[in-house]
Amino acid sequence: MTNFKTLAEFISHFHNEEVCRKHFEDVRFAGGDYCPHCKHNKIFRFKDGKRFRCDSCKRDFTVKTGTLFGESKIPMQKWFIAIYLLTTSKKGVSSIYLSEQVGVTQKTAWFMDMRIREALKQNKGKLIGTVEIDETYLGGKHNRKHGFSKKSAVMGMTERGGKLRAFQIPDRQTHTVLNAVTKNVNPKAYLMTDDAGVYRKLVRIGFKHDSIKHSRKQYVRGNVHTNSIESFWALFKRNYHGTYHSMSKKHLQRYIDEITFRFNNRQDSLAEKFDLVTLKIAKSDKLLYKQLTA
Repeated sequence: MTNFKTLAEFISHFHNEEVCRKHFEDVRFAGGDYCPHCKHNKIFRFKDGKRFRCDSCKRDFTVKTGTLFGESKIPMQKWFIAIYLLTTSKKGVSSIYLSEQVGVTQKTAWFMDMRIREALKQNKGKLIGTVEIDETYLGGKHNRKHGFSKKSAVMGMTERGGKLRAFQIPDRQTHTVLNAVTKNVNPKAYLMTDDAGVYRKLVRIGFKHDSIKHSRKQYVRGNVHTNSIESFWALFKRNYHGTYHSMSKKHLQRYIDEITFRFNNRQDSLAEKFDLVTLKIAKSDKLLYKQLTA
């Protein structure tokens, strides 16, 4: 696929619905055509070039059927532009900005944003090697009496020189943090954290662990530091404060997935990121508006 340096080049390439539909077909059916209803591989294309019929279950479908696009009536070109903007912008794009650029209502742009984010869910494999771990809080204001009770806790873990993972946690209790670590990190990993008390039992449950004493203004000790994960938090909060301003607890994980995706794929070309997202959309089930607002 041709690499794109600007949005203008991108739109010039995907200049009509036929080009967009054909590209999505190529991505979705890269391993061969199949029926999304029964997975049979003997299918026929109608003369209009847009619809298919399965020879096994006799059901009709389009390239959107069984994907996050579902039976969306939004033109494919608008979807492509939305994907491009959301995944290539360093600070993300608000639904207001997207509505202006794509030419849809703000409500529709928000729905498009959320469906794309749904496709950006993080992989579940366990992290390995040297892994830095830290948490941060988002939203609300610190209350002297109730502490961080109104804030959302987010935990982050990053392999040195590898992938990063971030996710919501219900609280910062020791059992919550330890469960999150054992679920997401290989037991042979070498963990690095700050000196918060919640991490003191990592060695007891079998992990090799070193900590940096932030409470004593210590930030680096040889190879021991948490600078990588802290750099991600700085990036995350620039997205939060500079673009989105607020993220509801209900949808916070989708925003986390979006920002984590851009961070993990920051070395990829724009075309590589675009194709990766379209493939994820092709492999994801449709998401209804009522599922997001219920």
